[in-house]
Amino acid sequence: MSLNELYELNDGHQLPKIGLGTFQIRGYQGVDQILNAIQIGYRLLDTSTNYDSEGAVGEAIRRSGIPRSQFYVTTKLPGKYHHFDDALKIIEESLLRLGLDYLDLYLIHWPLPKRDNYVEAWQALIEAQRRGLVRSIGVSNFEKEHLDKIISATGVTPAVNQNEIHPYWPQESLVATNQEYGIVTEAWSPLGRGSSELTEPLILKLAEKYDKNAGQIILRWHIQRGILPVAKSTTPQHQRRNLDIFDFTLTETEVSQISDLERKDGRVDDQDPKEYEEFV
Repeated sequence: MSLNELYELNDGHQLPKIGLGTFQIRGYQGVDQILNAIQIGYRLLDTSTNYDSEGAVGEAIRRSGIPRSQFYVTTKLPGKYHHFDDALKIIEESLLRLGLDYLDLYLIHWPLPKRDNYVEAWQALIEAQRRGLVRSIGVSNFEKEHLDKIISATGVTPAVNQNEIHPYWPQESLVATNQEYGIVTEAWSPLGRGSSELTEPLILKLAEKYDKNAGQIILRWHIQRGILPVAKSTTPQHQRRNLDIFDFTLTETEVSQISDLERKDGRVDDQDPKEYEEFV
């Protein structure tokens, strides 16, 4: 397995094995940080309307001098735009902010089941794909019940489901559901609580064994579970290290041991998709 390998999506498109998260990477400094990542080798750039980083992502792509076709750009639909017409307009706004003609992947950011408009939002994404605004469509933070509802209502299965996944919250059941449905799983906050999970004795022991750092061990754990980690990093050193995970392999036992670090209170911010109302 190498950095150049791609995940095959259920709609015929592809995605790299690892992506750069751009949460709050903004402004001119943000452009420079994203451009550094591009120069190091990142091609999947993950942003969102709610991250306020779409402009920086688009500018970094333009400054890179690399053809647009070599990038995989993801952005996401905020909860306040779940109605059909609103969703289509905000997708167009994202394209304008990014300065792009199309998006590689567009996700519903949260289901917001208490508002219960996510089926309508999914129908809008299907229409955006039909119009050529986006190539692949998917969801984020969807549980099995949310997936079943949109698939039953439309007959269209998401290409991707991006979820909170890390050693304290491995989401084994949901990952299995995604795989069963032919959905690629992406992980946001793939390193979890940072200092806590990065200092777990098991993780540190494996880091010493493989001559890697703790973050690289966790990212490799994601890769071997068939998960695409989207890791935020703003320094060239960390960006480079996060890509340097394709020259070693954890044993099956080690992968299971890392998953066994799960905690009942494992979520980073206790954001349960069944209840969470997002910042709308």
